[in-house]
Amino acid sequence: MNSPLDTLPKIGAPATRALNNAGYSALRDLVGVPRAELAKLHGMGPRALGIIQSALEQQNLSLE
Repeated sequence: MNSPLDTLPKIGAPATRALNNAGYSALRDLVGVPRAELAKLHGMGPRALGIIQSALEQQNLSLE
C-alpha cells in the first residue's frame, strides 16, 4: 500500500514539473524544505504551495 508521502499531491502540471525538475518526486522529499525556496521555482504558485503544506500537515509534517 502506498503512503500519501510516496507521491506528490494533486497540484497543477506546471507546479508538478517544477518540483520534478528540482528533484522532488514525492511528498516526503518536501519535508523541511523552505517554503521560500519552493516559491522561487518557475510554475510554483501560492495555491500549489498551500496544497503541499496541507498535504504535509495531514501527516503531521510541514515545510520550513
